Amino acid sequence: MKKIVFLASTVIAFSLTLNAFTLGTLGNFEFKKAHENVYIMHGPEKEPSKENEGFMNNPAIIESKNGLIVIDPGGNYNVGKKILAEIEKVSKKPIIAVFNTHKHGDHWFANKNILEKYPNTPIYALTYMIEQVKDNSAETWYGILDRLTGNLEGTKPFTFPTQGIENKQTVEVDGQTFIMRHFIGGHTDTDILIEHVNSNTLFIGDNLITNRFGAFDESSSILENIKLLEKIMKQEDGFKKYALYVPGHGPSGKDPKKTVEPFLTYLKIVAAGAQKAYKDGVESYEIKPEVHEQLKAYHKWDAYEGQMGKHLMKAYSEIEALDF
Repeated sequence: MKKIVFLASTVIAFSLTLNAFTLGTLGNFEFKKAHENVYIMHGPEKEPSKENEGFMNNPAIIESKNGLIVIDPGGNYNVGKKILAEIEKVSKKPIIAVFNTHKHGDHWFANKNILEKYPNTPIYALTYMIEQVKDNSAETWYGILDRLTGNLEGTKPFTFPTQGIENKQTVEVDGQTFIMRHFIGGHTDTDILIEHVNSNTLFIGDNLITNRFGAFDESSSILENIKLLEKIMKQEDGFKKYALYVPGHGPSGKDPKKTVEPFLTYLKIVAAGAQKAYKDGVESYEIKPEVHEQLKAYHKWDAYEGQMGKHLMKAYSEIEALDF
């Protein structure tokens, strides 16, 4: 009998493995309980590629009494099918709301999968973010992700957010309370940080990234991103001590010194280097070797070589603009 039970358990485990969301050598991905009724799937800490199929963000689920609330469901239709299957392993409850943190498609293109199955689900995002993605940023991000991953088939037509929200707005969903926080500068000009009051969790979006680097586009501000993360660390401007801090990419954590501070320190070193270069009348690339030495703790972060110089140049241009 024991042998039969063992064999049955092995078959079940093998079956679950076969059905798992697997990305080649990157491993299996699933939702894990992070805190109270919050579940997070931490994506690969890599730039978009064919290997990760364009999946690298941190989709999250909040389970309420009657349904599931999803934050940033993923970056394309094909990945979205796998993420939705993993959501259903957590609970068979219907998805009753979705939040999108900002305009970059690697976080929201999988809205389409959810609305196909739950067509009346409201999708919340900053009102200005909705305007931007309907204007041109959705197409821009589609082009970027399609070129890098070749995995965007089925993503169009885009499923845009449907419910505009504003800074400091409170959204109630099935007994769960969410407070929106928007700062004009940061990762983009369309970001919302989401405070889930019930679990005391702060979803920071791409204003916080750990173990990898991404680009700062024309709407971004390194200097404002620093100010925002400093407000979180100092518990200013409505922020407080949270039980869980969730970045847009990289591991979540309960200690802001371990979760928030590393990226903040990186940005401050880059900004200080740019400030020194501008003060000394030299170009940003001329001080890059010196800044590189100060950033030894970040040399192993994914895309460091490709992004650090661009970040330094971006910070330099912002500091230069302050003089005019």
